[in-house]
Amino acid sequence: MDLWRKLSHSRSRLVFSLLSSINRQSAMQARSSLQGRNIYDGCCQLDIQFSNLSELQVNYNNERSRDFTNPSLPTEQRGRSSQHGYGDTGSLYALQSSGARVAFPQMGNTAAIAAAFGGGLPPGVTGTNDRCTILVTNLNPDKIDEDKLFNLFSVYGNIVRIKLLRNKPDHALVQMADGFQAELAVHFLKGALLFGNKLELNFSKYTNITPAPDTHEYAGSSLNRFNNNAAKNYKYCCSPTKMIHLSSLPQDITEDEILTHLEEHGTIMNTKLFEVNGKRQALVMFENEEQATEALVCKHASTIDRSTIRISFSQLQSI
Repeated sequence: MDLWRKLSHSRSRLVFSLLSSINRQSAMQARSSLQGRNIYDGCCQLDIQFSNLSELQVNYNNERSRDFTNPSLPTEQRGRSSQHGYGDTGSLYALQSSGARVAFPQMGNTAAIAAAFGGGLPPGVTGTNDRCTILVTNLNPDKIDEDKLFNLFSVYGNIVRIKLLRNKPDHALVQMADGFQAELAVHFLKGALLFGNKLELNFSKYTNITPAPDTHEYAGSSLNRFNNNAAKNYKYCCSPTKMIHLSSLPQDITEDEILTHLEEHGTIMNTKLFEVNGKRQALVMFENEEQATEALVCKHASTIDRSTIRISFSQLQSI
């Protein structure tokens, strides 16, 4: 089966995995031939980039990954985690034990990180990326600013600096605290909808953002979510969902006050107030992921009755 026929029957996000299975010269020829072409007439335009990985490790042959040289791979992990969508329990520890691949120091307590992700890293996340700066494109320049980008990207790690590119108003650079957190942000946010635009994220060629008058600094911000107990916070990392979780709420807040604070961002389907260890929290379900993302971006770190609220995505399916 020729490469183009494989691609035409695959999702565009699988292109990079397929290309990694062929040699360097063939990969260069494939990129040259396929860059900018459509998988289907008039849609699904290919954007092909070379990965920083020297090889791709595939553990399962299923709808998410496939090794065409090894058809005998299992379709899923035996005794898999109960948290749907997360993969190989041993994948994170394999980074430690392999002589060729070692986990980067920024991952810290790898056992705790593995536990936060339900036993292993999300499929497609290697834990070996060392590039901290992300290039974000296709932003809505009329509605985005540095603080809103901070609110979104801080879900996946601490933010050092953010810079909007004035000569390209729909572009921004986001520097994360380390490469692992940057990899999580790229993995979970690529293709997310925000203010009517589908976000594109790639690792920048720049290792960091140079401090400048038009650069916003966040390294010392108390609003960075991973300042304390970082490993525990990884369990909240996921792609945008319809459900958001609010914490640090005033003790006497009502559901009506929450609705008033958030309803400008979309249709709220359901809400629930509850307490954890005596602290008031809430779940709010929007009609779709884009509305919930806008609410998080605009209202994380906002105040209600002198309380600075915190908002994360929730992986719960219903209230």
